Amino acid sequence: MKHPIAMPALSDTMSNGRLVKWLKAAGDPIRHGEVIAEIETDKAIMDVEAFRDGFLSGPLAPVDAELPVGQAIGYTADTAAEAADGAAREAMTQNSEAPPAPAPAPPATVPAPAPAGAAGVQPLPPSPGTRASPYARRLAQDLGVDLTQTASGAAPLHAAEVLAAASRPVAAPDLAAGPPYHIERNTSFREATARAMIASAGTPTFRVTAALPLGSLIAKARAEGRSLSVLLARACALSIAEHPLFNAVYTPQGIAHRERIDIAIAVDSPDGLITPVLRDVARRSPLALLGDWRVLLEKARTRRLTPAEYSGATFYLSDLGVFPAVYSFESIVPQGAAALLSVAALQGQQALCTLNCDHRVVFGGDAARFLETLAKHIAALAT
Repeated sequence: MKHPIAMPALSDTMSNGRLVKWLKAAGDPIRHGEVIAEIETDKAIMDVEAFRDGFLSGPLAPVDAELPVGQAIGYTADTAAEAADGAAREAMTQNSEAPPAPAPAPPATVPAPAPAGAAGVQPLPPSPGTRASPYARRLAQDLGVDLTQTASGAAPLHAAEVLAAASRPVAAPDLAAGPPYHIERNTSFREATARAMIASAGTPTFRVTAALPLGSLIAKARAEGRSLSVLLARACALSIAEHPLFNAVYTPQGIAHRERIDIAIAVDSPDGLITPVLRDVARRSPLALLGDWRVLLEKARTRRLTPAEYSGATFYLSDLGVFPAVYSFESIVPQGAAALLSVAALQGQQALCTLNCDHRVVFGGDAARFLETLAKHIAALAT
């Protein structure tokens, strides 16, 4: 008997997965708990484990295939004979005569411009093939948003993304007017980042910039072989403990106050931005935090972070200080947080640090007081 191996759901937001690699071949014996394949989720590469003893059997999903959660990517056969039969059938299918090529599509025509809808978005009817929640689809029709232009990947669209699209004009670039080009398919990681940015674009934010005394802290980190990111996260957590609104988040029901300070630190991974999370930063020792950070950093570089290791932060930290030319910058406040601190390169003994804040949770005076407290804790950690 053959049992399907389903594409697993490895996070609450995962709707599709891309098969990266098979670690076993059809016909190989497999044991319960053994890693048999690797898949790419929104932000990481995860292992797929066998859920029973047996033999890997086809048909196996091809490498680089993107499949919905729950769809079979392969099978476990109870006997070697069954697995061999599956492998033989798969080989016959692969070697069979290719189907005739489809007739060429008629030349594309450029439709006449439609009247502008909300905020300049063309009110085209949503495509039946575009995945969206029922409410998002109705909202798109009411606001004149074209879901085919709003969709950023295989995941279903929600109301927040429709509202973000309706709040500003969205125009596709006119590639035909420029040089020749080719399209590189977005990775799941990049699509997830795009969705997160779209969802965060509607947050009403403001920013406050301060020159903070980072010179001594940087010198201490270098002299003692410590992580500047961990020291900055620690200073932020101690400041948040004195200003707890910066650990809160806006919800339609009210302000949610969290009882633990979990800080995400932006990491420039080979595939883009990822934000591993240090947990309970204010109450744990710097040595324990450093140990956790080294593990998280290695996992981020190899794309082995689990969703529990990059989700659920209450505050965010982004440090571009390793680039001397970066005088100042700001960042987008992710959903689920009230603020994010952006740290630029050292200028003398100070660095410009910009605090982007959700104005629904904190106000200008709150941000100014937070930055003054942060300067105090940075100085204390540097001694």
